[in-house]
Amino acid sequence: MNWWQRLRKNALARFGMTVLIVLYVAVIGADFLSPYDPLVSQVDGALLPPTQIYWRTPQGDWIGPHVYPTTQGAMDLETGERELVIEWEQPSAIRPLVRGFDYTFLQFSLPLPTRLSLSNPQIEPRVIFPGFRSDRHLFGTVGEGRLSLLGTDDQARDEWSRLLFGGRISLSIGLVGVAISFPLGMLVGGISGYFGGVTDTLLMRFVEVLMTIPGLYLLVALAAVLPPGLSSTERFLLIVLITSFVSWAGLARVIRGQVLSIKEQEFVQAAKAMGGRSLYIITRHVLPQTATYIIISATLAVPSFIVAESVLSLIGLGIQQPDPSWGNMLSLATNASILVLQPWLIWPPTLLIIVTVLSFNLLGDALRDALDPRSLR
Repeated sequence: MNWWQRLRKNALARFGMTVLIVLYVAVIGADFLSPYDPLVSQVDGALLPPTQIYWRTPQGDWIGPHVYPTTQGAMDLETGERELVIEWEQPSAIRPLVRGFDYTFLQFSLPLPTRLSLSNPQIEPRVIFPGFRSDRHLFGTVGEGRLSLLGTDDQARDEWSRLLFGGRISLSIGLVGVAISFPLGMLVGGISGYFGGVTDTLLMRFVEVLMTIPGLYLLVALAAVLPPGLSSTERFLLIVLITSFVSWAGLARVIRGQVLSIKEQEFVQAAKAMGGRSLYIITRHVLPQTATYIIISATLAVPSFIVAESVLSLIGLGIQQPDPSWGNMLSLATNASILVLQPWLIWPPTLLIIVTVLSFNLLGDALRDALDPRSLR
């Protein structure tokens, strides 16, 4: 039985993989799955609860699933609750594939080669896949009524749409962070363990210094001094770079320990005898032998990046409003009245962060068991 078969037999691994696949597919297709633009506010629609779906009119006539235009009314000074004003005369039917805001699906581009860019700086980046434009959405309403599955936030923006678009940042930051930090940790650890001596001593002392830096406090300190005019994309990149910079040291130490034993193996000695260069031997023969540990560690490291972004955004140092992320959506929890009276704004991003972190951990644990050489016996 190979590792993939053992992984598929693990019920917790299947659960973790299924949840992650659903989440990543949902955020990739957020434009289609979101009925409303996550940055656009509804008039007089702040802090509305999840929309109630009706099947019959107030007179008892069956007209199928529909909603009514709803706005906030006057506030009750004793309880702090607001009365909902429902326009019963304007039913809005719920339909699939309705028209809404325009979007471009699966569009991405890469810059031109440097020599071409230098010869003509006015040339725009070359589009690799232009995607396709559409204004169709999975569901929506026909009429003035709005279907807000999770209600609206304090700026009258649709919470469901913001949740999907916010997942793009929260779910991608872990993958990008691992893609940056793990190659660096592998290379430093491989060079340190392979060469030994002074090289090993210098690199490991540097690694130990990095490991003494408290990651979260460094993130808070650096994020606090960032220029206030940065866009969310620039803040996203800086958060990833800072998080990656402080997270590769532990991996480098482990890889160094594995390389110390691997470099004495016969296939490595044979590559040396054949005249292979050190960097080639490290990247081609030594580091691939650590692939099992790398795969497991990468899976278990992604949640730490997600949590770091969520914490920074929660305290206002990460992704800034109006751009959504699961972290800054949780920042509403600092308002006690919202925490008590509008819990639908807090629980969805909280549960998604918990489920995502749990799914990655379950998958990482299952991979560790499936790839364990002792399980092959």
